[in-house]
Amino acid sequence: MALRIRHLIIFFLSVFFVWFGWATYTYFFDIQEPHLQIVGLEQGQWCAGDVQCSLLSSKKGEISLLLDGKPLVTKFNMVYRQEDHPFILPTKTIANGAHELVVECVDTTYHKNRICLKRSFFVDNIPLQAALVRTDATQKVLQGRTLHVQFQANKEVDHAFASVLSNKYECFPESKGSFIYECYVPISCEEQPNEYLATVDLVDKVGNSLCLDNRFQVIAFPFKKEFLHISAEKVKEEEALGNDSALFENEIKEIVDQSPREKLWRGSFCTPIDIARITCDFGTIRTTQHRGRYAHRAVDVINMPKSVVWAPQDGIVVMKKRFALSGNSVIIDHGWGIISLFFHLEDFAPSINVGDTITKGRPLGYLGKTGYASGYHLHWEMRINNVPVDPMQWTKTTF
Repeated sequence: MALRIRHLIIFFLSVFFVWFGWATYTYFFDIQEPHLQIVGLEQGQWCAGDVQCSLLSSKKGEISLLLDGKPLVTKFNMVYRQEDHPFILPTKTIANGAHELVVECVDTTYHKNRICLKRSFFVDNIPLQAALVRTDATQKVLQGRTLHVQFQANKEVDHAFASVLSNKYECFPESKGSFIYECYVPISCEEQPNEYLATVDLVDKVGNSLCLDNRFQVIAFPFKKEFLHISAEKVKEEEALGNDSALFENEIKEIVDQSPREKLWRGSFCTPIDIARITCDFGTIRTTQHRGRYAHRAVDVINMPKSVVWAPQDGIVVMKKRFALSGNSVIIDHGWGIISLFFHLEDFAPSINVGDTITKGRPLGYLGKTGYASGYHLHWEMRINNVPVDPMQWTKTTF
């Protein structure tokens, strides 16, 4: 029995000396800073109400918290490693806007190893409010035109979508820093005249949501009809000079899919030439011996042959190429899937290249008759999410 007791004493003494030796070593020679983690608050997070947070530390030590340079918690003792220390971020008592939380941990070793973490965050305790800009009981839009949806919020919105005609369109600020948001909805030439509902769902930075409803009417438009003759020799000549027109729509789809989620223009559009005459209105039902019967979803305009064609608004040049059907073609991307197309150019302006940022009024090329064209003219087209709309509407200051 005495021998057993002696063995136990030796065992416990051995454990004590090992523990004491290790504790002494770590106290004097540990120079590694603590690992500190803030749970419940991410960098750049938007907050509302009281935010429940906690701290995790890999070492024992003293914890201090500063909110915008003022003490929130001072020298709290973290007794155990990996202890979960909860605290509340009182956003209701501080101003809306940007703030900074600083957490400092000093361990209990001889060297007082220290770590400091900073978290920038934003507070938004303002109730979300918004209203549609148009107060008409029912908006009216013609077939082939664009429905302009706008709403004004009382603060910055995280995201908003307009649900119209079974499609969703992302809303964006009218200008940088503006609380007026908008989107452009293409109404196809074939859309059935009727009354429809437009619903806007918006969510702010802290998750508050709101829904706005409005009705609009699609009005029938009496599209004209025309017959166009293009000689077989002209068709063969253009097919030999230009790219396969079957590839054109695939390239357009790719351009629209990659369009910047940014508004690259501001204000109304201008016409790309000084228009002497419109030779073919948007939506005209055209018949040709090569393409049969189809809707001409663009505007054909004329002026002097080889006169300058310029950009109707700011954007990025995303195509400069020749096709059999459209001849020398230029496309400008204005952002948010809105593009302008210019066909049948005699030649390209020497100063433009794909990828260039282009400004309103800068030359694109010269009025021509390349492609399937029976005479000098400019085919001016505009698409929203690859749906053609009347570009003349975009030149109106009231749009």
